[in-house]
Amino acid sequence: MEIINKGVILADRVKFNEDVLSKIKGLMFSKSLKRGEAMVLVANEEGIFETTLHMFFVFFTIDIVWLDKEYRVVDKKENVKSFTPLIIPRKPAKYVIELPKNTAKYVSIGDVLEFRKIKED
Repeated sequence: MEIINKGVILADRVKFNEDVLSKIKGLMFSKSLKRGEAMVLVANEEGIFETTLHMFFVFFTIDIVWLDKEYRVVDKKENVKSFTPLIIPRKPAKYVIELPKNTAKYVSIGDVLEFRKIKED
């Protein structure tokens, strides 16, 4: 799966977390995201509480992008540091994309991101 914005591939190795346990764990105790990697947390419904994050036990800096159910960017935070207690989106979101630091610079509020399957040869 690729995540694309205006022709720019933000990630081509994407992990989706939709079940409760994988969303709770998120990036805690994991290795840092490499260029081209992303983790997508999918909320059961659009909301602010459902897509609020923390950075406890995440030992590296990341960028975070929040999308509504139409894949429109409703908020983003760049260079979020380890152990930040609460990261709250400004507007309700359905999807949270965790990206390597300096990746969200290619994204603006209001952009519509594309999730595209990578073609197998």
